[in-house]
Amino acid sequence: MKRKSILLLAILFPVQIIGINLLSGYSEFVERYYSQGLYPVISKVMRYSLGIIPFSLGDLLYAALILLAIAWLVRRISQRFRYPKIWITDTLASLSVIYFCFHLFWGFNYYRLPLHKSLEIENDYTTEKLIRLTETLIDKSNEIHLEIVGNDSIKVDYDFSKRELFEITLDGYKNIEKDYPELTYEGEALKRSIFSLPLTYMGFNGYLNPLTNEAQVNTIILPYKIATTASHEVGHQLGFAKENEANFIACLVTMNHPNIHFRYSGYTFALSYCLSELYRRDKTKAEELIASINPGIIKNYREVDEFWLRHQNPFEPIFKATYNRYLIVNNQQDGMKSYSYVVALLVNYFDDTRNAL
Repeated sequence: MKRKSILLLAILFPVQIIGINLLSGYSEFVERYYSQGLYPVISKVMRYSLGIIPFSLGDLLYAALILLAIAWLVRRISQRFRYPKIWITDTLASLSVIYFCFHLFWGFNYYRLPLHKSLEIENDYTTEKLIRLTETLIDKSNEIHLEIVGNDSIKVDYDFSKRELFEITLDGYKNIEKDYPELTYEGEALKRSIFSLPLTYMGFNGYLNPLTNEAQVNTIILPYKIATTASHEVGHQLGFAKENEANFIACLVTMNHPNIHFRYSGYTFALSYCLSELYRRDKTKAEELIASINPGIIKNYREVDEFWLRHQNPFEPIFKATYNRYLIVNNQQDGMKSYSYVVALLVNYFDDTRNAL
C-alpha cells in the first residue's frame, strides 16, 4: 500500500506541472480565488503560528532539506545507483509533495494579475515621463537628505538596531493600510535569516520562504538597505510574488513612511531604479541629472556598491544564474532583467494626478 501511494504521488508530479501551466493562463481566476481568496487565509495562519517563534523555522527547514539531499546522494553513490525504479519513484514523489506545498502556500501568486492591471495603469512609458519622475525623485531625495544631515556632502547613517529596523518597517505598513487595504499586514513573521553570511556571498538581501511564509532578511547588509529589503519581503508575504512588484510595494511603503530615514531609503531606492533605466535610454541626460544629486546621497550609493564588491566571489554568478532561471520558470520571462518593470510601475503610478509626488 505504501509503494502504491508513493507511485501515485510520483505520477501526480508531471500532472501538477501540466495543471500549473494551464492555470497560468487564467490570471483573473488566480487573482480572485487564490490571491484574494484562499492565500490571505493561509498566509495569516502561517504568520500567526510561526511568527511567535523567535528564530527562522524556514531556514532550519532548508538546512534539513539540504542535508537530506546530500545524504540521499551519498547513499545513491554508495549503492552505485542500483534499484532505479525505487529511488526514481521516491524522488519524484518527494518533489511532488514539495511542488504542491510551494504552490498552495504561496507560489500561485506568481500567476495572479500583473500589478499594473490591478492598479489600472499602463505598463509602458515615454522617456519624457521617466525624466520628469527622476527629476522629482532627485528633488525629494535631496530635500529629505538635507533635513536629516543638514549638509549636502554627508552621507546618512542609520543608528538603529536590527530589531528596531524590523519594527519600524511594520510601522510603514500600518501607516499605509488605510489608503491601501490590500497592504494590511497582520501576524508578524519578519525575521533575521540564520544564513545571512551565505546570503551575502550569494549576493542576496533576503528572501521569503514559501513553505513557512517567513520573511527572511540578510542583516549583514547595510542598515540603509534593510529598510527597503524588509519592506520588500513583507510585500512578498502579502502575496506580491514577483520581484519587480515587491520592489514597487517597498517603494510605496517606504516613500510614505512616517520615519524620515525610511522615506530617505524609499526615495533613493526608487531614484536608483529610474536613473539606471534612464542611463540605458539617454546616457547624457542621466549623467546631467546625476550631477544634481547631493554628494551625500552618492556616498550612500557608493557605500552599498563597496559592500557588495567586498563580498564578490567566483560562486556568486552561479547563484545568480540559478535564481535567474527560477524567475523564468515562475512566470518572469525576463528573469532578473524583469526587475526593470518596477520603473514602469513607478512612472505610471506617480504620473496619475491622484498619486503625484
